[in-house]
Amino acid sequence: MAERLRADLVLEYPFTRTTGPVIGAFLTGLREGIILGISRPDGTVLCPPTEYDPENSEPLTDLVEVGPGGELMSWTWVDPPRAQSPWDQPHGLGLIRLDGADTPMVHGLLVDGPDQLSVGMRLTARWRPEREGHIADLEGFVPEGADQ
Repeated sequence: MAERLRADLVLEYPFTRTTGPVIGAFLTGLREGIILGISRPDGTVLCPPTEYDPENSEPLTDLVEVGPGGELMSWTWVDPPRAQSPWDQPHGLGLIRLDGADTPMVHGLLVDGPDQLSVGMRLTARWRPEREGHIADLEGFVPEGADQ
């Protein structure tokens, strides 16, 4: 039998990727304790922001501050937490339409149980004390008026 040829291959990506002007600004805003959306030509606001209009692919550049409060549009309860979850205790995941935005964003709902959640309730952002420009800087959302 003939000897088989063999060639080892190392697959690597020797470059870094930047977040770009829109997502970079969104993450910088989170580090500063603000949430940014992006305005579309028709006046609606997407949050989280995207670089291109989802309907016509036109570039979007007009960032606007939204929230930090908003309305709970839908939710689910996660118990037990999944291993890859940033929360180590039972929690909700919700679609929150922040004030000034026309689309909801998904994030954690920091309450003691599902009986504390209802569609239409008002929520506000809870921030981590130390922030670095990451989605986890926004710890989650709590009912308005709750201890921040």
